[in-house]
Amino acid sequence: MRLTENILNSDISEIEIEHDGVSIPSSTRLEKAMKILELDDPIHEVEHGIFTVKSQSGYGLYKVEDSGEWKCNCPDYITRGGECKHILATRYYLEVQRETITGTISEKIPIAPSQAWSAYNKAQVMEGEIFEKLLRELCDTIPEPEYEFGRPTIPIADQVFCAVMKSYSMMSSRRAHTFLRDAEKNGTLTHAPHFNQVSKTLLKREITSVLQKLIRKSAIPLASIESDFAIDSSGFSTSKFNAYCGAKHGVKKTHDWIKAHICTGVITNVVTDVVITDGHGADSPQFEGLLRGTAESFEISEVSADKAYSSRLNHDVAIEVGGQALIPFKSNANGKKQGSKAWKNAYHYFQLHRDEFNARYHKRSNVETTFGAMKAKFGENLKSKKWVAQGNELLCKILAYNITVLIAQMYESGIEPDF
Repeated sequence: MRLTENILNSDISEIEIEHDGVSIPSSTRLEKAMKILELDDPIHEVEHGIFTVKSQSGYGLYKVEDSGEWKCNCPDYITRGGECKHILATRYYLEVQRETITGTISEKIPIAPSQAWSAYNKAQVMEGEIFEKLLRELCDTIPEPEYEFGRPTIPIADQVFCAVMKSYSMMSSRRAHTFLRDAEKNGTLTHAPHFNQVSKTLLKREITSVLQKLIRKSAIPLASIESDFAIDSSGFSTSKFNAYCGAKHGVKKTHDWIKAHICTGVITNVVTDVVITDGHGADSPQFEGLLRGTAESFEISEVSADKAYSSRLNHDVAIEVGGQALIPFKSNANGKKQGSKAWKNAYHYFQLHRDEFNARYHKRSNVETTFGAMKAKFGENLKSKKWVAQGNELLCKILAYNITVLIAQMYESGIEPDF
């Protein structure tokens, strides 16, 4: 939940809430309710009229119930009665019009919608069937090289289809072969190849660019929804071990890992572009490529990134593609433009309008949500042994994730993917 500039800049003592026809003066509880609403996903409706509300610290949950009378199981409500900060936060969260709040606020409140459970349930039930069809449609856009001579090879489209289906199943190549045989019966795969074919496909360097293009293409149906983006990176562990620490420092050996640098939309959390590097790949140099790749299919309004991406070049790139970079400045930064007017303007905006900046910059947390969802659904471990295969395996995970996002939006937003 993100509060607007008006709420952040308004004097909390001047706000009143109207409840049952009675104007209740603002208090410390209202201020604490505002703090709750600043947390990520602060409130969820688990049943009709029953909500879970995060504690102000963000580490606990309380149950708020609206059964004709507001109730909460927090100590404050139990001992004092009346409306606690959790009830106030829930009521504020559910209001659609600011007319229910008198005083200095008169516009609409940007409410984070509660989970659309009906659409979510339908998307989850139908995901497997629709996933297979959408993946087939995406793979059919891959250009095939002209056949010259020799034994015919398996079409690249079928190779990619099998590799992504294997990642989607989260099974070994042998066990995932069942899904490929089913796809053959369903007509989405011409012939289910030997289970070793997936491993051979992942070892091909030319598959990397194919997968990256498919990831960009899979995000395009959401171009009408997304205009604000976030950029960050996250590590995925491999099956190889790094013995350096053990040899030099006498500590237990650890897994090697590689990094996925992504640009993601902040509404649907779809990945619009991706770059894979080794585990020590720098973040900032990837900003330009990710943003320019996204700009090919999306109109960019804002892009958020953390301090690791703070550079004059990155601010200039954001302006060039028609957007604005929201990147916090490091403590030793200054406003000298040194050839970058965008840097100078962003620095003064950051220093003079910190509350407004923070409210907008908070969208960056969505990239963390994207990585969290991706790892929860498809795992954060890579089974491949070689670097090329590891990168391609990770790209397959990201493509599979994007397709599941599309399926969810088919039911929630009514989009019709057309590649």
